[in-house]
Amino acid sequence: MTKIVNHWIGGKTAEGASGTYGPVTDPATGEVTTKVAFASVEEVDAAVAAAKEAYLSWGQSSLAARTTVLFRFRALLDAHRDEIAELITAEHGKVHSDALGEVARGLEIVDLACGISVQLKGELSTQVASRVDVSSIRQPLGVVAGITPFNFPAMVPMWMFPLAIACGNTFVLKPSEKDPSAAVRLAELLAEAGLPDGVFNVVHGDKLAVDRLLAHPDVKAVSFVGSTPIARYIHTTASANGKRVQALGGAKNHMLVLPDADLDAAADAAVSAAYGSAGERCMAISAVVAVGAIGDTLVEKIRERAEKIKIGPGSDPASEMGPLITKAHRDKVAGYVAGAADEGAEVVLDGTGYTVDGHEDGHWIGISLLDKVPTSARAYQDEIFGPVLCVLRTETYEEALDLINSSPFGNGTAIFTRDGGAARRFQLEVEAGMVGVNVPIPVPVGYHSFGGWKDSLFGDHHIYGNDGTHFYTRGKVVTTRWPDPADAPTGVDLGFPRNH
Repeated sequence: MTKIVNHWIGGKTAEGASGTYGPVTDPATGEVTTKVAFASVEEVDAAVAAAKEAYLSWGQSSLAARTTVLFRFRALLDAHRDEIAELITAEHGKVHSDALGEVARGLEIVDLACGISVQLKGELSTQVASRVDVSSIRQPLGVVAGITPFNFPAMVPMWMFPLAIACGNTFVLKPSEKDPSAAVRLAELLAEAGLPDGVFNVVHGDKLAVDRLLAHPDVKAVSFVGSTPIARYIHTTASANGKRVQALGGAKNHMLVLPDADLDAAADAAVSAAYGSAGERCMAISAVVAVGAIGDTLVEKIRERAEKIKIGPGSDPASEMGPLITKAHRDKVAGYVAGAADEGAEVVLDGTGYTVDGHEDGHWIGISLLDKVPTSARAYQDEIFGPVLCVLRTETYEEALDLINSSPFGNGTAIFTRDGGAARRFQLEVEAGMVGVNVPIPVPVGYHSFGGWKDSLFGDHHIYGNDGTHFYTRGKVVTTRWPDPADAPTGVDLGFPRNH
C-alpha cells in the first residue's frame, strides 16, 4: 500500500482535498513509495488562516512560554534524530551519516532559538531631553512562510521556523514535494512539545501553492532556499506584494589551492566537499582552481581518492554516497559530463554509466572529475548539483581571484594555503558571502548568519543567526515623556515635595 503524506494544518493532519497528488520515489530503487497531497488555493488559505488565528495569542505570549516549548522540542528532536534521518534517506537518498549530520545542523538553530531572549533585548536611552526617554524594541511580524528545497528536507526548514516562532510569529511551511515526510514529522514533534495549534503548519504542493503564499495578504514575510532562477522569482513576486523576503539562490563554489598548500589535505577536502551528499548541496565545492605547477599532482591525488568512494543505497552503512533525487536530475547531471570533452575539458573520471547491482532502476551516477575546464564550458558556468568536480588552472593568484570574482554566483568559497598573509588578502578581496581558510565548506555555526552575495542571495537578510532574528522581527522606537510627580494636579498628593 502506497503511503500518503497529507498536510498539517491547525495542529493536526489535514487530508488533501484537491484530488491532486505527486509521486515520491525511493532514489535507490526508482520505486514510487509515497504519494504527497498537493494543496489547492483553498487549502493554502486554510493554513494561513490557522496561523493568523494562532498569532493572536502566540504573538502575545511570553518569551518564557515560547522557549519552554522549544526546549521540549529540542529534546524530542534529539531523541528522534535517527528516525528523521531514516525518513530523509528513504526519500532523498543520502547516506544515513549525511542525514544525521543534517539533523544535527538543524539542532544548532533550535539551540539558538531556545536562547532567543538575548537577541530580542531592546535598548533604552534615558534623559535624551528633559524628562524624555527613548527605547527600541523588536516585535514579531505575524504569519510568515518558508519554501524549502529537496536537498536538506529537515535542516533548511529548521534554519527558518525555530527562530520565527521563538520571535512570536506563526509559520506556514511549503517543503519540497520530492521528500515531504521529514517536514510532517517535525510538525508532529512540535505538537508533542506543546506548541499551540496553528503556530506551525505544513502545506505540500507545486507552483500553485507557492504562488498563493507569495500573494496572500496575511503572509508578512517569505524565506526561500533553492535555485537562483526561482529565488529571483520569489524575491520579485513577494516584494511586489509588499512582503519582506530572504531568497537564497544557487552557487558555483570555488576552492583556490595555492602552490604552498598541503596537497593531501586539499585533495581530501575537495573530494569530501565535491562528492559528499552526491554534490546535491548549495555549499558543495564544484570548481577547484589550481595555481601554478601543482595542478597535475593535485588532480591525481583527487582522482585516487575519488575512485575509492563506495556508492550504494543510503540505508547501507557501507555506502559513502547515495543516488540522486530523481531520474530526470540524474540524466541532467550526466549530460554535463557527456558534453564536457567537446567543450574543451579533459574527462579524468566519467561516472555516467554507474549502476548498483540489485538496484539497477535507482537514480545512480558515479564520480566525475573534469580537468582543464575552460570557463566557457557549461559544466563550469552552470550549477550542476551533482557529483561533478571541475578543475581549472591559473598561473597566478591574481588570475585565480579574477576568475572567481567573475562568476555571477557568490555563495561560498575557500582557499588552501600555509600563508596567513595570502589567506588574509583572499578573505578580504574575494566576492562571496562565506569564506573558508583551509576549510572547504564554510557553513557558519548557528549563531552566525548564512548567506551569499550576487546571484546567490536576493533580499537584505542572510538566514539564521542575528540576521534571522532581525528578519523575523521589526523594530519599534518609543519616545516617552512623563511629568515630574511633584507637578501633580492640585488636590492630588503623591508624597513628593512641590516644585513651586
